[in-house]
Amino acid sequence: MLSYTELKPGVCIVIDKQPYTVLESEFLRMQQRQPVMKTKLKNLITGKTLERSFQPSDEIEEAELTKMKSRFIYESRGDFWFDEIGNPKNRFSLKTEEIGKAAEFLKPNLEITALIFSDKVINIELPIKVDYKVVEAPPAIRGDTAQGGTKVVVLETGAKVSAPLFINEGDIVRVNTQTGEYVERIEKA
Repeated sequence: MLSYTELKPGVCIVIDKQPYTVLESEFLRMQQRQPVMKTKLKNLITGKTLERSFQPSDEIEEAELTKMKSRFIYESRGDFWFDEIGNPKNRFSLKTEEIGKAAEFLKPNLEITALIFSDKVINIELPIKVDYKVVEAPPAIRGDTAQGGTKVVVLETGAKVSAPLFINEGDIVRVNTQTGEYVERIEKA
């Protein structure tokens, strides 16, 4: 069991037999009241967030999550298929709703981390930064560069990312998969 003071960002807990991760936590002490830990939690299965306050008397169960190094294979009709690295016979799939926004950054053979709760794969974690090929980029228009502008480019996975004007079709760019933001150009086409 965890104490309410141990609820820091990144900690995983169980509420109503569902695993949640703490996104934000704030300790509040009001006059003549019990101190509380106000948290923002994300359900690791559904991806939904909720806000909840915990008091010193609350019993908080820590979620036992195991991680497995895996690899994305392919997507078919909303099912994303993966296998365990070193054991390709151990395959599993997740639906688009379970993966959420991370689905648009999956490309074949991308190494990911599978999260397992109660012997079931519930979600995946992508590497923070991944390199992608730009497949579509509108041309930069002369005179647009006074403020160091940006344009929307399409990556090999179909994801759309805002990138600097000097990025062209065929370039390899590094993207932060958690924020969906352009980081840097790796290779010029």
